[in-house]
Amino acid sequence: MNADNPRHDHRRLGRDLGLFDTDPLIGAGLPYWLPDGAVVRHTLEEYVREAERGAGYRHVYSPVLGKRELYEISGHWDHYSEDMFPPMKLGGEDVVLRPSLCPHHALIYRSRSHSYRELPLRIAELGGMYRSELSGVLGGLTRVRSIQLNDAHVFCTLDQAVEEARAALALIRRAYADLGIRAARYRLSLPGEGDKYVADPELWRRATALLEQVLDGVEYEAVEGEAAFYGPKIDVQIADPAGRESTLSTVQIDFHQPERFDLHYIGPDGAKHRPVMVHRSIIGSVERAVAHLVEEHGGAFPAWLAPVQLVVLPVAQEQCAQAEKVVRRALDLGLRAELAGPEHGTLGARVREARLVPYVAVVGQREADGELAAVRLRDGRKPGSVRVDELLHRVRSVVEDRGAELWAAA
Repeated sequence: MNADNPRHDHRRLGRDLGLFDTDPLIGAGLPYWLPDGAVVRHTLEEYVREAERGAGYRHVYSPVLGKRELYEISGHWDHYSEDMFPPMKLGGEDVVLRPSLCPHHALIYRSRSHSYRELPLRIAELGGMYRSELSGVLGGLTRVRSIQLNDAHVFCTLDQAVEEARAALALIRRAYADLGIRAARYRLSLPGEGDKYVADPELWRRATALLEQVLDGVEYEAVEGEAAFYGPKIDVQIADPAGRESTLSTVQIDFHQPERFDLHYIGPDGAKHRPVMVHRSIIGSVERAVAHLVEEHGGAFPAWLAPVQLVVLPVAQEQCAQAEKVVRRALDLGLRAELAGPEHGTLGARVREARLVPYVAVVGQREADGELAAVRLRDGRKPGSVRVDELLHRVRSVVEDRGAELWAAA
C-alpha cells in the first residue's frame, strides 16, 4: 500500500507477480491466492509451525464459528461487536463468525483438568477469523475481512508469565531475521478513554506492570488507546517503504479471559488456582505479513521463501533433455525449480523474465556435455560454470539455512 513508490506497492506487485487477486463476485476484502502466492503463504505457515514446535507449542484446530454466547462470555460481544459480522440463525441459536481465536483456545484449555506440573501449556493455531471491515478501508492484503491468523496462547502461572512473554518476543525477533524484515519500533499499548475497555483498573495495573518487566532493556513507546479491550499489549510495529506504520506481531498478558471462562489448574497445595493467559502472534495476519514481505523485498523474496528458487534455461532445443534432468534433480532435493525452454523466447528474454528468481542456471552445449551449469544470481553476479551437483548443494544449503547470502565464497 505505497503510492509513493509504485514498484513496492504490494497490490500492484501481487497481481503482476501472480501472487493474489480479487473478484467482485467473491467480494471486497476477500482476496484469493494464486499458485505462486499460495507457495509463499504455505512456506511461511510451515516456517511458523516449525518455529512454534521448536519452542514447545502444540498445535490445534478450532472452528471458525461460535455461538453468540461464547463471545458474550469472552467480552467480545460487549466491547468488539461493531467489528464482528452479524449473527446467523442456526437451529434457533445465534452463531457468529469468530473475530478472534482466544475464546476457542480458552475452551480447549478448559476441556481438561490441569496440574501445575503441565504449565506452561502452549497452544498454537494458524486459523481463520473474520472482521467486518468497512469497504472504504479495505485494500490489498493489509485490510481484509477474512484473516488467517498466526495465533497462540500460553496458559501459565503468574510466576511464569514474564518469561513466557519474553520468549515470545525472542521468537518474533528470530522470525524477522529469517524473513529479512525489521521492527520499526516496540509499542506498549495501553487503554484510552471510553467504554471500549474492560472496567477493571486492578487488572490493567497488574498486566501493564508485567509487560513493563518484559520490555526491560528494550526501547519502546507507551501509547494510550491502542490496547486490546481486555488488556494491554506489546505491539511490534513495522513500516512500509513510505514510512507508514502498522502492527504485525503482538504479545499480551491477560487476566480477564481466564476469569471469564473460570479457568484453573491444581497447584502443589491441591487447591484450584487461576492461570494467566499470554497471547502471542509471531507474524500476526498471514495476509499482512505477505503484503509487507512483498513491499520490503520488492517481490525478490529470500531464497527459502521464493515461489521459484531455481530456473534452468537451455540455450537451444538440443540442451532441453539435460536441462530437464537438472530440474528433476532439484525437485528431488525438495527445491522449487522450473524449466524455461526456447519456446519461451530468446535467452536474454528468459533471463529478464526470471529476474526475481534467486538462481538461474543456463545450460549450453558445453555445460550439457560436462554436467555443468552457467550460474547467474539474482543480484547480478555470475559465478560461472559449476558442476550441477555443486550448484544444487549450494542452493539447498542456502534454503535450509534460510541464509541471506546467495553464493558465499568457497
